[in-house]
Amino acid sequence: PSSSPSPSRNDCSIAPLTPSPSPRTELRPRVACPFSVVVAIDFGTTSSGYAFSFTEDPDAIHMMRRWEGGDPGVANQKSPTCLLLTPDLRFHSFGFAARDSYHDLDPEEARLWLYFDKFKMKIHSTSDLTMVTELESVSGRRVRAIEVFAHALRFFREHALKEVKDQSSSVLEGNDVRWVITVPAVWRQPAKQFMREAAYLAGLVSPDSPEQLLIALEPEAASIYCRKLRLHQVIDLSQRPITNGLDLDGSRPFDSSFRQGDKYIVADCGGGTVDLTVHQIEQPQGTLKELYKASGGPYGAVGVDLAFEAMLCQIFGADFIETFKVKRPAAWVDLTIAFEARKRTASPGRASALNISLPFSFIDFYKRHCGQSVETALRKSNMNIVKWSSQGMLRLTTEAMNELFQPTISNIIKHIENLMQKEEVKGVRFLFLVGGFAESPMLQRAVQNALGQHCRIIIPQDVGLTILKGAVLFGLDPTVVRVRRCPLTYGVGVLNRFVEGHHPRDKLLIKDGREWCTDILDRFVSVDQSVALGEVVRRSYTPARVGQRKIIINIYCSSTDDVVYITDPGVRKCGAITLDLPEPGAVAASSSSNGNGAAFERREIRATMQFGDTEIKVTAVDVLTGRQVRASIDFLSN
Repeated sequence: PSSSPSPSRNDCSIAPLTPSPSPRTELRPRVACPFSVVVAIDFGTTSSGYAFSFTEDPDAIHMMRRWEGGDPGVANQKSPTCLLLTPDLRFHSFGFAARDSYHDLDPEEARLWLYFDKFKMKIHSTSDLTMVTELESVSGRRVRAIEVFAHALRFFREHALKEVKDQSSSVLEGNDVRWVITVPAVWRQPAKQFMREAAYLAGLVSPDSPEQLLIALEPEAASIYCRKLRLHQVIDLSQRPITNGLDLDGSRPFDSSFRQGDKYIVADCGGGTVDLTVHQIEQPQGTLKELYKASGGPYGAVGVDLAFEAMLCQIFGADFIETFKVKRPAAWVDLTIAFEARKRTASPGRASALNISLPFSFIDFYKRHCGQSVETALRKSNMNIVKWSSQGMLRLTTEAMNELFQPTISNIIKHIENLMQKEEVKGVRFLFLVGGFAESPMLQRAVQNALGQHCRIIIPQDVGLTILKGAVLFGLDPTVVRVRRCPLTYGVGVLNRFVEGHHPRDKLLIKDGREWCTDILDRFVSVDQSVALGEVVRRSYTPARVGQRKIIINIYCSSTDDVVYITDPGVRKCGAITLDLPEPGAVAASSSSNGNGAAFERREIRATMQFGDTEIKVTAVDVLTGRQVRASIDFLSN
């Protein structure tokens, strides 16, 4: 059927010619990496870091140096994702330095400064993310989210480049560096584009050379790293002796490398999200093929912090906690840091209570604000699992700790169990636990107990740095993930010939004496469809008017594949493709030389879309002249 877009939605700006058959593969030869160094930034909810590798020595991955002001008890090379801006919104510090500086401010002064932590979660939870979405600092002042992200990325850019230059003998130009930024695989297209825009704003790369920046998916990066691990680099939870008679020899040794065709799940348990991907190793080239679309949700370690905050609200009253946060923001941050440090030491076998010291200003503020002591409040709250110690500490019993961890951990396990039920995922032999939360003995034990019978649970030894190292490997060779699954169904609204009895009457449009059915979804790709790298979807569009300068095509998406019309429930407009048409003069000249003035009307713009990458890409060509046409795809301007 000939189809043209629905005028009701796209004001007749396009008339697609015959849609091309579905994706075709363009085999591309392996190209040498055109950059001399790859720098990856793992921008996490709770902690962040960077690593780099020179392309002439790709096996050596350099981790960022330890920075000033580390925390006692947190001995890794990442720094907390915290940013401090001055009252006039200028960058002051990032990481431990931001935390310490904020802590040292006078309480009255601190209310004017802007301190941000765990701000990455906001991008996940905002359904209508745009360039003007705002973030709230701890003290309540607001600023555009894109600025906050750009400040952080700019900080990493300066640190990383300085370190790269220290280690490099040659002079580095700006375009010698390929940047990689990691995002959760469950993030939708707008959030990925947001990160890219923040990187442009931070000056990592110029919008004119987008290929210099790759967006890497966190569990995918972890998977790229995990597939190369050897026995001595992992902890196999199932190796811990099992005495129920099933497995007396303490389970099979971890194969020193994966067998051909092995399938495995990577569960990236981070601060903000839990992200699950399922991969199969393809032989002989060792590339990866995604077996099921990325899944997961906001079930990161932050959930445990929120449960602690809820517990404080239960004991001291939610209105008091809110007031305390606003009036004593720095002391509130101190309290959350104290909890976080203790949270890391919580383990299932622990018999003794965990002590969390309350800042003096908390105890003092509570007494003045509520007219009674913290101790009295605890007694009155009937919270038997939390005690008060005479040294001014909250004593969290093991029951209390279990209660704080339980909801988040059971969400994670439920998610993995649901995934393992899927047809495509049956027969998976390995489950890799990665990400910062995977270091938690509470989570390790729970996962082993729930899932250890079904597959082997493996933890890389440097579990907090797995994603960072994998992101560097991805930057060195982005073709390593050869097949991905589409997270959504994407398409555009078009007109088809109206078929009586088949199409509903309310979709009938009469145009030039012909009957058309409006709002039909022309599918580009379907949810969970396998798409290989380099596979493309092609469509041709013609301008509706002579002299038209732009064609704008609205893109619709749906999380199911049973949709027929763009007006069906669950279908939403999620973005737009813009095709810039070249000067009409250029075409008029070439068409008059053909002695064919009508070439104008029949101009055809062929758009080529790629869905097999970590981001959706579009290019376009003017068929008449064979010239590239500026084409862009936007998911942020709702």
